[in-house]
Amino acid sequence: MTRALSVAALLTATVLSGWAGTGVASAQTACADLGGALNAEQSCQVHSSTPTYTVDFSFPAGYPDEQAVSAYLTQTRDGFANVSEMPGSRGLPYVLDAKGTAYHSGLAPRGTQSLVLEVYQNVGGAHPQTWFKAFTYDLGTRAPITFDTLFRPGTRPVDLVFPAVQRDLQNKTGVDQPVLPGDGLDPQRYQNFAVTDDAVIFFFGQGELLPEAAGATQATVPRAVLAPILAI
Repeated sequence: MTRALSVAALLTATVLSGWAGTGVASAQTACADLGGALNAEQSCQVHSSTPTYTVDFSFPAGYPDEQAVSAYLTQTRDGFANVSEMPGSRGLPYVLDAKGTAYHSGLAPRGTQSLVLEVYQNVGGAHPQTWFKAFTYDLGTRAPITFDTLFRPGTRPVDLVFPAVQRDLQNKTGVDQPVLPGDGLDPQRYQNFAVTDDAVIFFFGQGELLPEAAGATQATVPRAVLAPILAI
């Protein structure tokens, strides 16, 4: 196993180990849990550094299940810090940076809220990595929305999502760069999304749907395209 794969495996295992059992907490508590502070714009700012790494997080307060957000960032940070202390670590200090963007649909007390984290990581390899972690919440049912619950039961959403995503990516890049059906029809590729009044936006890390050289990408699918199968 290469060092890059070892690092990715360690970080993934660390995040998953702390994921179960999260609940709803206030924005201030979530920010405080991460050792951060809210600025005048009600954005949580977190910074920490040692001789081996630098960590910066920034995300807007107010997501209904911020404890889930803080749990993910805490586990990601701890795994990253552990990697920086592994014997043979080179290219120090390592860098971890996460920036959050909020999205909304509908009007409270119904509708949805989404928070999408764009995470950049450099652990001394030739190619830093960027990926996304998205959270979406149904304000009416007071429950998280997953790719499965986003759509009506008994439907096959990838049949509509895949061609719409591919069209949007081609329009944005100007390159006819087909996505392999094995990837495009895999529901696991679409787990990170945000919902707006007009669209569902899907986010893809480097190498997740397009070749790694394409970088992190996102594709916007109009709600009109998905209306026959949307559950929200």
